[in-house]
Amino acid sequence: MLTYIIRRIFYAIPILIGVNLIVFFLFFVVNSPDQMARTILGEKNITQEDVDNWKRQNGYHLPLFLNQEESGGARFTQTTFFQKSVRLFLFDFGTSDANNIDITSQISQRMWASFAIALPTFLIGLLVNITISMIVAYYRATYVDFWGTIVAVIIMSISQLFYIIGGQWVFGKMLRLFPISGYDSGANMLKFVILPVIIGILSGIGGGIRFYRTIFLEEVNRDYVRTARAKGLSETVVLFKHALKNAMIPILTNVVLAIPFLFMGSLVMEAFFAIPGLGGFMIDAIQAQDFAIVRSMVYLGSVLYIIGFLLTDISYTLVDPRIRFD
Repeated sequence: MLTYIIRRIFYAIPILIGVNLIVFFLFFVVNSPDQMARTILGEKNITQEDVDNWKRQNGYHLPLFLNQEESGGARFTQTTFFQKSVRLFLFDFGTSDANNIDITSQISQRMWASFAIALPTFLIGLLVNITISMIVAYYRATYVDFWGTIVAVIIMSISQLFYIIGGQWVFGKMLRLFPISGYDSGANMLKFVILPVIIGILSGIGGGIRFYRTIFLEEVNRDYVRTARAKGLSETVVLFKHALKNAMIPILTNVVLAIPFLFMGSLVMEAFFAIPGLGGFMIDAIQAQDFAIVRSMVYLGSVLYIIGFLLTDISYTLVDPRIRFD
């Protein structure tokens, strides 16, 4: 078990290095510092001196990989790659290009607002989706299965914007049960997150039911399920004990896709509800053309995906011990 985990961790290291290199290439080679400066400062009445001053103020004036003007280790450390890319491994994101705020502190503060919405949406939504999917699979080839599938397709065919705007209008403006925007800490936080959580769960039910229903229908037709039925076990025991346990690997695979959003937040949800999370942080950075923040968020999202896949590989060993020796 320990050997398996160590091997998976070593597999993640070159992937992380590759992601770092790709991010650096996109933000410093494809989009050069000169282009960043002209984008932020504006194309009109901008001289090369203005561009050079902006680059020096934000640390983009150094050579990319090798500084010939330095000696010793400084030839490598006094470069854009080391200052802007290597430090990402230590989660040192530096300061923003627009207003010189500390990006790391902003992320550490804003992640909790995103977490407060994403975690209950994820956990409750997962429980609801699996439960309804198992009920639909239990009544397969009946009107419950037929209409359940139709409703799921209708739900997943409607844009999340419809649920957000409709939820704000019905529950916020008409019934006045929840505020339609804003955020607060402590006990007051609850009234601001309930509506986004409900909307997040509702908008994700359709796709969740379709996905998990397919998994359960595939499992209930396998040989071990027919054997369990032949032994006289009830359909409820067969579905909720045997089928659910053997369907855990595809379920875990789907769950990992949601892990980054627990920290990164939802761009659309946070924007419409004025929640100061990482999703809104990303949108503000894009609108302000703040490449330092965008670069940091792209790298952070990649790291979270890698961690998620690593945790998924480890969790596979808990539901299927044979994987430990693969």
